[in-house]
Amino acid sequence: MFDIMLAFPSILLAIGIVAVLGPSLQNALIAIAVINIPNFGRLIRSRVLSIKQEEYVMAAKAIGMSDMRILFHHILPNSMAPIIVQGTLAIATAIIEAAALGFLGLGAQPPNPEWGKMLADSKDFLTQAPWTMIFPGLAIMLTVLGFNLMGDGLRDALDPRMKN
Repeated sequence: MFDIMLAFPSILLAIGIVAVLGPSLQNALIAIAVINIPNFGRLIRSRVLSIKQEEYVMAAKAIGMSDMRILFHHILPNSMAPIIVQGTLAIATAIIEAAALGFLGLGAQPPNPEWGKMLADSKDFLTQAPWTMIFPGLAIMLTVLGFNLMGDGLRDALDPRMKN
């Protein structure tokens, strides 16, 4: 199922979901959440399969620990770091996708403000009032940059291989 969802461009899938549900900020956020599920599913699956083969998990099985205890004491804590990092990077991507849907008129509806809608409304006034397009664009760029830098910092802080 995840492979099928990943076969489609994410923004087209989001547009399709919002077209079915109707244009609103809530529906746009639902669409963004749905299109990001496969990324997290594949990441979690790969981490669990990788950690399951570690020696400390095999040792825990050898001494008779239950599967649930191994899951909650060994596998889950050791798989959280990449999930947290992916979460911060996914927030940045979600902001761009929400702005794109808003730009297309599928996000927040008037009178609610939304950066993508602000960009769409101000594109006709670019020559007369460029700040109406510059400031929402800068807000999107700086917010996305902030979440990307936070993700990089968390990756460096949480990755045991980066501790050298």
